[in-house]
Formats: sequence, structure tokens, C-alpha cells
Amino acid sequence: MIALYIVAGVAVFAAIRAVIEKNTGRKLPYANVLNFAVAGTIVLLLNHPLSLVAAAAYFVGSTLEANAVASTYAGGMKR
Repeated sequence: MIALYIVAGVAVFAAIRAVIEKNTGRKLPYANVLNFAVAGTIVLLLNHPLSLVAAAAYFVGSTLEANAVASTYAGGMKR
């Protein structure tokens, strides 16, 4: 149960830092940490074998989203 509190604390800290930070480039790592923490919280909260699948799906989706946001912020693809 202590692991859940630690992961939830990290998620809350990352969410607060992502909201407070004014520089968009510095917000992205906090948003990424928030996604990791949410995926970990899903696994720790739900006591079912499918929770691992749900957390993996959330993790992959959030990683793709974070990469798209970072790519767009960096200037996107050059054509």
C-alpha cells in the first residue's frame, strides 16, 4: 500500500509542476512523469490480471501522445 501512496504522490507533484511551469519545454517531462505515475497507479489500484493490460495500453497511448506533442513542439517533420 505504501507504493501506491508514493506513486500517487509523484503523480500529484508532477501534475502541480506541469501546471505551474511557464516554459512549455519544461512542462513536457513533468507530463511524461505524470503518465508513468498514472500507469503505475492503475496497476497498483486494480487487483485484477487485466489491470496490467490496461496499464500497458494507457502507457503506450500516453507515450505516443507525449512523443507527438514533443515532436510538434520541436518543429515537426521537415518536408
